[in-house]
Amino acid sequence: MYRVASASECLVITGVGIPDIKIAKKAWILPGQSYTVFDVSPVNYTFEVQAMSAEKLPFVLPAVFTIGPRVDDDASLLKYAKLISPHDKLSNHVKELVQGIIEGETRVLAASMTMEEIFKGTKEFKQEVFEKVQLELNQFGLLIYNANVKQLVDVPGHEYFSYLGQKTQMEAANQAKIDVAEAKMKGEIGAKLREGQTLQNAAKIDAETKIISTQRQGEGTKEEIKVRTEVKVYENQKEAEVAEANAELAKKKSGWAKEAEVAQVEAKKAVALRDAELQRQVEQMNALTRTEKLKAEFLSKASVEYETKVQEANWELYQKQKAAEAYLYDKEKKAQAQKAAAEAAFYERKQVVDGDLYAKMKEAEGLKALAEAQGTYLRTLLVALGGNYAALRDYLMISGGMYQEVAKINAEAVRGLQPKISIWTNGSQESSGDGTGALKEVAGVYKMLPPLFKTVHEQTGMLPPTWLGTLNESANPGKN
Repeated sequence: MYRVASASECLVITGVGIPDIKIAKKAWILPGQSYTVFDVSPVNYTFEVQAMSAEKLPFVLPAVFTIGPRVDDDASLLKYAKLISPHDKLSNHVKELVQGIIEGETRVLAASMTMEEIFKGTKEFKQEVFEKVQLELNQFGLLIYNANVKQLVDVPGHEYFSYLGQKTQMEAANQAKIDVAEAKMKGEIGAKLREGQTLQNAAKIDAETKIISTQRQGEGTKEEIKVRTEVKVYENQKEAEVAEANAELAKKKSGWAKEAEVAQVEAKKAVALRDAELQRQVEQMNALTRTEKLKAEFLSKASVEYETKVQEANWELYQKQKAAEAYLYDKEKKAQAQKAAAEAAFYERKQVVDGDLYAKMKEAEGLKALAEAQGTYLRTLLVALGGNYAALRDYLMISGGMYQEVAKINAEAVRGLQPKISIWTNGSQESSGDGTGALKEVAGVYKMLPPLFKTVHEQTGMLPPTWLGTLNESANPGKN
């Protein structure tokens, strides 16, 4: 027999020549073979799944699944032919099978999610149910063609969604009231804000004018001192390289000290600023706390009073904030003025100290250079004279005019004495006729030279020239 199935049907053939089963749309049925016709069109299954969220809140999930055999996959079609086709698609067996899979997976998934997540993420919840149910239906060769999850429904005695809707309506109404009150508040606060900003800007301009005047005076003095100092420093710049290291060290120390003082002032100001900010935050949190409490307890009957209190709290907070900002601004400007004056005074003192230090160092360098030059001069002379210290001493005394000075002093000592030498001889000596009598007296004068030479040698260490005579300390000077 030749059998042909309709468009929505398939033939399942078993028997001789077929190891397991054979699925076809048309085929010859040979002797020893049997066949069955089964419908592959999908069927709608309607369920109301009762599940429970992670907060133990029960709800009902109405759903409609369109399920049928997977006709585009031979392996899935074989599974369906073996397991499901012997039963009617609308029988309780098939329906209970599908319903059990859907209810089981839906309950497991709902138990891992909160009610808020299920309610807000209906699309994602539906997709996860679809995927998990499809994974189980693959064992039976079934395919979910369509799945529709309807609106979540409360279980009698648990009106969660009803209360949630009422809450949304109340929040919308309250938000509208809040928006109206905020619009009024912004108008009143805006007017007050403009007045406060006008006063604040006037005070700010006065303070800045005083600060700028003080800064200009300090800068003028600073520039005058700087010009005078730079002229002096420029003239001696090349000789100041040795002093630069010490000056830089002193500069760094003073800079560190200045930075430490500035850091202390800034830390105190930061603490004051942070204190004001924290106070403002505390006031805001207190206002928010009171607002939430009033909303929870007296939302319906005390809304007007609540808005009034909120506006008063905001205005009081605003006044405190502006007062704190004005106080902080005044303190910062005073600190800046003090800082500028201190820097100018420090710079002036530093330039004076640097100038004195530079002069002292240059004086010391001059003395050192003079001593080094004299030492080099003496060493050069001593080398040129062959290391003869006596010759070097004689040269220095001659070049220094020592002998001329001694002669001058001796001459000054005997000036005015006008010494005269008179030689008296008796007649007997003159009668000798050779004139030796007078010469003897002159020779007596020359006898006084050795004691004179000895005195000069003791005072200066100098010896008379050899053509004039020699000194012998062991002999009688008069006999040399």
